Formats: sequence, structure tokens, C-alpha cells
Amino acid sequence: MEDKDKIREAVRDRYSLIANSNSSILTSCCTGKSTNGCCTPQEDYDHQSFKLGYSMEDLKIAPEGANLGLGCGNPHAITSLKPGEVVIDLGSGAGFDAFLAARQVGEEGLVMGIDMTPEMIAKAKRNAKKISAKQVEFRLGEIENLPVANEVADVIISNCVINLSPDKPKVFKEAYRVLKHRGRLAVSDIVTLKELPAQLKSDLSLYTSCVSGASSINEIKEMLSVAGFIDIKIAPKTESKKIIQGWDKNNSFGDYIISATIEAVKP
Repeated sequence: MEDKDKIREAVRDRYSLIANSNSSILTSCCTGKSTNGCCTPQEDYDHQSFKLGYSMEDLKIAPEGANLGLGCGNPHAITSLKPGEVVIDLGSGAGFDAFLAARQVGEEGLVMGIDMTPEMIAKAKRNAKKISAKQVEFRLGEIENLPVANEVADVIISNCVINLSPDKPKVFKEAYRVLKHRGRLAVSDIVTLKELPAQLKSDLSLYTSCVSGASSINEIKEMLSVAGFIDIKIAPKTESKKIIQGWDKNNSFGDYIISATIEAVKP
């Protein structure tokens, strides 16, 4: 695989294109050279998100343009957010999950969306203005180097983003740093079921498409443990295999990767 800087640049370039696209059809993150990736092509964003576990109420609450169909699960299903909590969304994109979190933490809470793509940050800020979401802010930054002070967050969420990082151990160390005592990590992401073939693992376009950057469950558990987390729970979502199998007719990605929820606690 390419060096870390080249991977990060490729991921940023892909998301810049997505942020600037006016298409209402899924051709995004989550798509590779043609129709590969963590979102089924040629489907409406809301329909895709509904299949991933979001409710129709969720889809109606978010401002138009916030949901770009980039997720591979629903981190809100495991967050149990409370009013007044501070939430950080890693790789917040156009703000979809951040806005849903804002609804749960209320006006006394705070949601910080972090994204390394300037175009996504600009899009998210425009979306925030549409609904006057004063308890949501978006910051430009890398999830390996969060522009956030120590121990400020009650919860960290993320949706199909950490697999895109070329330095995942550092992502989890940063998450640990910014969480408060007993702070919670609640993530939806792609994990591997078995070793990816060499030709898939070395394909940069598949890395930016949420495929070849995925880690195994054991690798993620080890990274979280080394970072200091406890109460680590990783639960593969078998229902996601059907979606993944449809990503690319030429590759059986569902044999190698699956969506999972990842939970951990800072002691």
C-alpha cells in the first residue's frame, strides 16, 4: 500500500469531489473506480440510510444536503446520547450524524464535527445555517490530530471513516485523549472477516472506497486496548453482507468485509 501521506491525499481528493457534486444519486465515498464501495450505487441517499438503520424521522430532521449516503451503519443506535452531553463526530462530512446527535443532546449540549476536507466543512456549515443549529460546530482537521482540547467529550461517534485512516492507532489514541473519564466511543465501520487478496489490498481506489483500509476485529480490539480503552465490544452486522455483496459484481467484497459496531469506554 502507498505511504500515509499519499493515502490521506487520495481520501481527501475523493471527498472533495463528493462535497462538490450536485448529484442526488450515490456515486460517492463509498464508490470506487465505477460502482465499488461502501454505498450501493444508483440509490437514493435516504433509502440507503434507511436500509442501514436510520428511521424516517431521522431522515426528515436532517437538513437537505446533509445526508450524502456515506455511512455503513448507524452509530446512533449504540450511543444513548443524553441532554447536555458533548459529542465529537470523526469524519463528519456534510453533517448528517452531527445534526442527529444535536437533536439528542439538546440546546445545552454541543456537537463538534471534525473533517479534513475543506469542501465538506463548508457544506456542513451551510447545512447548519439552514436549521439554525447553534449547538453544532464544524472544525477542519484530521482525525489523527484532532483540533480539540483534552478531556472535553462525553461521546465520540463516527460512521465508516476510521477505516479510511492510514494511522488507525493514532486515531484511537486521539479519541482517548479528548474523551472525559468514562467517555464513550460509539462507531460504525467496516471490518475484515478474513485477509483481503493482495490485488485488492494494494488498490488505492479501493482504500478510498472503504474496502482495503479495513482492519480485523482482533486488530481493532488491540488498537483500542493499547490506546487505553476498556469494555471493548465489536459486533459484526450480518445484515450488511447483502448490501456489501452488491457493491461490485466483479468482486465478492462480502466474503472479506462486513459492517460492525465498535464500542469502548475510557476508564
